[in-house]
Order: sequence, then C-alpha cells, then structure tokens
Amino acid sequence: MDLGVDLTGWLVLAFGALLVGFGKTAIGGAVTISVIAFATVLPTRESTGALLLLLLLGDAIAVWTYRRDADLPLLSRLIAPVLVGVLAGAAFLQWAPSGWIAPLIGGIVVVMSLMEIGQRLARVRARRRRARSAGDSQAPAAVPPLTDAHSRTAGHTFGSLAGFTTMVANSGGPVMSLYLVRADLPVRGFVGTFAWFFAVVNLMKLPFSIGIGLVRLERFGLLLSLVPLVLLGAALGRWLIGRIRRDVFEWTILLVALASGVVLALR
Repeated sequence: MDLGVDLTGWLVLAFGALLVGFGKTAIGGAVTISVIAFATVLPTRESTGALLLLLLLGDAIAVWTYRRDADLPLLSRLIAPVLVGVLAGAAFLQWAPSGWIAPLIGGIVVVMSLMEIGQRLARVRARRRRARSAGDSQAPAAVPPLTDAHSRTAGHTFGSLAGFTTMVANSGGPVMSLYLVRADLPVRGFVGTFAWFFAVVNLMKLPFSIGIGLVRLERFGLLLSLVPLVLLGAALGRWLIGRIRRDVFEWTILLVALASGVVLALR
C-alpha cells in the first residue's frame, strides 16, 4: 500500500499518533505535539483534517474508558460558547494566512499558562507564610481552585477559546486543560470530563472540516496504518492514570500546556 510518505515521515506521524492515544486517556496537552508532528510531514491544512480523524478514534476510546467520570453539569455550560468558538475558527480558516495560526494560538496558551502558574505559586507562598506565622510545622495543604470553573464567565471565556483553537489547529487541549485544572476534579474526573468535551467538539468540527476541504479520503491508507499506534498510546495513558498523584498530575498539565504554547508560538 502506498502511504504517500517516506519511512522517516511515517515514523514522525506514528509518534504523533501514539501521543494522540496517550493524550486522550492521560495528559491532554500532549496532543499538541501530535499537531506539530503531523504539520511537519503533511501540508498544514491537510494535516489538520487527517489528525482530526485519529482524534475521533482517540475520543471514542477515552469516552468508553471514562464513561462514568465526566462532570456533566460543568460540560453543559460550555456547549454554547464552544459552538461560537468553532464557528469563529471556521471563519478564521477561510481568510487567515496559515502562518498566523500557530503563533496566535501559542501566544494565547502561553499567557494563560503563565497566569495560572503564577497565581498557584503565589497562593502556595501565601499559605506557607500563614503556616509559619501560626507556628504550624506541617506542610501546607493543597492549593484550592483559583476560580469557580462552573461560573458563567469562566465557561464562556474558556469554552469559546477552546472551540476556536481546536477548530483552527486541533490545539484546544491546552486551553481546556487550564480550565479543568481549576475545577478541583479528581484525576479520573479531569480526564473523563476532558474526554467527553473533545468527543463532542470534534464531532461538531467534522462537518465544517469536510465542508472546507480539510478531510480527504486520499489519506485513508496512511491513517489506517496509524490506528495501532493510537490504541497503544491509549493503553499507556490508562496505565499511567492509575499510578499518578493528583498534585503531580495537575502540575504536569500546567507545564505541558505552557510547553505546548511555546512550541506553537515559535513555529
């Protein structure tokens, strides 16, 4: 079967496909690396459509795996703003030069990540000062959520940004991660809510992507060859989630989101 890429190109895509599965069942921001891998081998617009089909496979696996773990009330508040973001992203793709896409999304993610990390570090320092002044020798308690992620303002802001960035470049993972890390969810609740969110969003994106020519049947053979890598990555993610501490998980999410934003901004 002619896959349309050389061996080196296929290995890069295979690594990206592995991270699709891993990101869907563990660290969502890892999918940003998949975006870069696919865009390195395939034309930018074509890579977006090809990756979307693998993301839908990863979504199906993640939704089944975490089918009882999603925070559905939180997700319900995101439906309208996400749809607005997807429509805005589809319009943006019609006229925006391709060179604008990655730096714009990367810049947004970097700013949001640094704000989140800065606020968390400030709160950790404040709690340590209060503990010392009270003569408490024990380690400070875990940092509480910085905002109410169920609030209308947070839902509208993060939902619309997630819809826009995922429509434009399949890069909504870091934005959604920053939103959910504020929601004080357990690890499986975080991953389950993330999985259900992107399953719905990617299905919403599919007709738009077909309509503007991003999804093409010419790459079906190539995508079929990458399916086992998505399945392997999903299995690795499921293995990790059962063994990672919540605080480690949250800081990993924040740092992966920041790194993803920097990489996108510098592309």
